[in-house]
Amino acid sequence: MTPEEVVGRLSSGMTLGIGGWGSRRKPMALVRALLRSEITDLTVVSYGGPDVGLLAAAGRIRRLVTAFVTLDSIPLEPHFRAARERGAFELTELDEAMFMWGLHAGANRLPFLPVRAGAGSDVMRVNPELRTVTSPYEDGEELVAVPALRMDAALVHLNRADRLGNGQYLGPDPYFDDLFCEAADAAYLSCEEIVETAELTKAAAPQTLLVSRHTVNGVVEAPGGAHFTSCAPDQGRDEAFQKLYATTPWPEFSARFLSGASEHDYQRAVRTWQEEQS
Repeated sequence: MTPEEVVGRLSSGMTLGIGGWGSRRKPMALVRALLRSEITDLTVVSYGGPDVGLLAAAGRIRRLVTAFVTLDSIPLEPHFRAARERGAFELTELDEAMFMWGLHAGANRLPFLPVRAGAGSDVMRVNPELRTVTSPYEDGEELVAVPALRMDAALVHLNRADRLGNGQYLGPDPYFDDLFCEAADAAYLSCEEIVETAELTKAAAPQTLLVSRHTVNGVVEAPGGAHFTSCAPDQGRDEAFQKLYATTPWPEFSARFLSGASEHDYQRAVRTWQEEQS
């Protein structure tokens, strides 16, 4: 598929999961395609990075479910922070482990999973809708009942994939992308390179085959599709461009880099900027 074909299957009001972690291996080409559409009023589920920042700055988020929103080397995502400070959307903030178990519950089609994470913390205070459950066994322990994080669609980015939807990561961490795909009604995988299925196991261990075809509805070949986030080992984070993103007023950044008609236009604008800096 193309990024535009993926976005053509999405609609306003959806609950959308976005894989990756902070400013690492985010499906940015798909997020940029989403920004070129009219889709809005989204509930976004994400270990947030610039995916959240872009959608927040563009006014596309109605509600955000997250454990954090960061650019990693820049601790606070500035566009998310600005949108949140002006009350642009609702926020459900979970502990990182609670978020993970919410994905597990969604992937396994359970209504919730009991966890200790979050108990006794301000997570319970700022999310008064959360409930607790008591163990039915003799310990009688009170646990947090983390609701399932179910999504209408999920977007993830991996290093390699085949045309059937088997996806492989080659970097240091899977970032729960498999759970996002399993917890969504439909999942779309962008990758640096589409290869033949046999190639997926030739140069890397079978454990790197993170995403299975039965959870994927479409594959997009998008070289550089995680830019400006990292996609190790194919590319590191573009720190210079990330700093530009974080310090440039949104209208100016959007006009220069996001006003084109395609991902090709974005990458061309980035190359032009890089040449100006050299």
